[in-house]
Amino acid sequence: MSKIYVGNLPYSVTDASLKSNFSEFGEVASAKVMLDRDTGQSKGFGFVEMKSAEFAQAAIAALHGMSVDGRSIVVNLARPREDRGSSSAYSPVGYRVNNRSDIGYGNGGFGGGRY
Repeated sequence: MSKIYVGNLPYSVTDASLKSNFSEFGEVASAKVMLDRDTGQSKGFGFVEMKSAEFAQAAIAALHGMSVDGRSIVVNLARPREDRGSSSAYSPVGYRVNNRSDIGYGNGGFGGGRY
C-alpha cells in the first residue's frame, strides 16, 4: 500500500473525482480530499492510497505538474505524519520552555525569582 500526497488542488475536486483520476493508473484503496473542519470547504490537498508501489509511481510520474482547472497539481509520495506531541508547553513535569533550565519559575532573571 502506497500513500500519495496530492497538493494545490482546485476546490472543485472531490473524493470521487480524485479517486477516478488515479484509478487510471491502478487500483485505488482510498482517496480523500482534506476539508476545513469549520467550513467544510476543501483545503486544497488530499491523499490517495494505491494498492501497490508500482501503481503509485506510475500515477506520480503521469500526474505531477499536470494542470487541473488552471492549477498545477503537486503529486508525490506522502511522508509519514510527524508526531507533533502535545500542543501546549505544559507537561506533567511542569511548565518548561523548550526544556531550558534558565527559563521558568524561580531561576532568577526577568519575572522574579530568588531574592
